[in-house]
Amino acid sequence: MASLSATSLCSFQCLQSQPIKTSQVTRTGLVSTGWGKSGFTSLRTSRFRICSTAKPETVQKVVEIVRKQLALPAESEVTPDSKFSTLGADSLDTVEIVMGLEEEFDINVEEDNSQNITTVQEAADLIEQLIEKKTQA
Repeated sequence: MASLSATSLCSFQCLQSQPIKTSQVTRTGLVSTGWGKSGFTSLRTSRFRICSTAKPETVQKVVEIVRKQLALPAESEVTPDSKFSTLGADSLDTVEIVMGLEEEFDINVEEDNSQNITTVQEAADLIEQLIEKKTQA
């Protein structure tokens, strides 16, 4: 299972020997703040994507549960990158989706984890992690 959880704080120096404040690797990308050549503060963002190894059948089951919970028509596109909110889910729908996932996969999703699930892929990845932990216990 692929995962990335790291934070990196670094100091750099630009051409005018003025230190760049910080660079921080976050879940969504790299954000750098500092001073450019002109002496003005600049903000640069580079995005990156983390690939996952959730099984295709897990992703498909999550898609089915999301479709059922949100009463989506069969022709509506639901992909691993689909956000629950984009599909029309409110906070109650999201809780019910998580409950459906718990029932389907016989797992227990902690509240902290459930609040971080926003896409089909994130749900599938979390399910894989919880199943792996369960089998190791």
